[in-house]
Amino acid sequence: MKLRNLIPAAMATLSAPMAFAQDATETMDKGDVSFMIFSTVMVLFMILPGLALFYGGLVRTKNMLSVLTQTTMITALVMVVWVLYGYSFAFGGGTSPWWGGTGKLLLAGVNMDSMAATFTDGVVIPEYVFIAFQMTFAAITPALIIGAFAERIKFKAVMIFTLLWVTFAYFPVAHMVWDGAGYIMSLGALDFAGGTVVHINAGVAALVGAIVIGKRKGFGKDMMAPHSMTLTLVGAGILWVGWFGFNAGSNLEANGGAGLAMINTFTATAGAILGWSIVEGTIRGKVSLLGAASGMIAGLVAVTPAAGTVGPVGAIVLGAGASVVCFFFVTTVKNALGYDDSLDVFGVHGVGGIIGAIGTGIFSAPSLGGAMGDDYDMIGQTIIQAEAVGITIVWTAVVAFVIFKAIDMTIGLRVSEEDEAVGLDLSTHGEAAYHND
Repeated sequence: MKLRNLIPAAMATLSAPMAFAQDATETMDKGDVSFMIFSTVMVLFMILPGLALFYGGLVRTKNMLSVLTQTTMITALVMVVWVLYGYSFAFGGGTSPWWGGTGKLLLAGVNMDSMAATFTDGVVIPEYVFIAFQMTFAAITPALIIGAFAERIKFKAVMIFTLLWVTFAYFPVAHMVWDGAGYIMSLGALDFAGGTVVHINAGVAALVGAIVIGKRKGFGKDMMAPHSMTLTLVGAGILWVGWFGFNAGSNLEANGGAGLAMINTFTATAGAILGWSIVEGTIRGKVSLLGAASGMIAGLVAVTPAAGTVGPVGAIVLGAGASVVCFFFVTTVKNALGYDDSLDVFGVHGVGGIIGAIGTGIFSAPSLGGAMGDDYDMIGQTIIQAEAVGITIVWTAVVAFVIFKAIDMTIGLRVSEEDEAVGLDLSTHGEAAYHND
């Protein structure tokens, strides 16, 4: 199966003509529909409980419930916003290269008979299913960001930031990358399941937030180790399982393309776990569970944009390479620069996403086992990938900085030193994760 130009051509249909009445030339397969419904639920599973437990285990005991609450509330908020205007801003059928317009506000014109195109001409799925699938992507992305400034931000600030950031960063970037009228799509950039839209977008915003909000009280002096690596691995494992819905589901059909994305989600992640652990064991003399879990996420992040176009062996190399770079970034570069990215959101999602997005241009080449056509221009495509990465970084960095500063000048970003010392679970939410009775 040749995938040359398949992604741009297919995603171009997810724009103005995306919703249409089914006619005799269009086919809706119940297997595809079932596959996409299941994939959508799997992405939700990634957020709740996957991401919530992964982050919850990494923070100190006194802040665990704050992370769980933020993740839950962000998910609910973004789902409502997505239906009200987010879907329209991303895929509303407008001709602007920057946003989708207002044509789908409140899901106007969408009903049980409206359809969305897939990657195969004439094959469609219900538009409601496509809306729900993309909604879960929109929900998990801002939830990723909170790990960078966990344990010190006001709950109200998190919610306001989420509302503004998805409006001015996530929805426009999703449109630019995945809508037929989008600017990055018009460049020919490849992003199968969200390397730029989700991981670079979130990772850069997370870095900006960590810098603007500042370090945790006692950072570099107090013990801030994860309170439960058991919960962290449970969350990481759920993320890996759910990621099959994330990557394979992005194929939009249950066929060989989904199978390729599936096996790459296995192999890249396995390579990344081994890559991180080998480097850590060599340098530190011990292999840690935290390192294995971190490598797992780094591999999943790196393969996300490449899942549908690279081969399984190339995915191993891509995952392992990204994992090693992420290891050095979170253990060396972050310390040298001195910022407090609490749960290494930028170091794993941002850096891993950048490597994955650029690496997609390299490993999609047929000479390296990729699934693109024989006339594939590896150098040209890699340059395009780098340009897409640069646009995403600048866009989300500027938007995030303006929003964080605006919130800080109005209601403030940080809790008080007293509340931070007590922990956000009690000071903000009035409850505790554990009781000693």
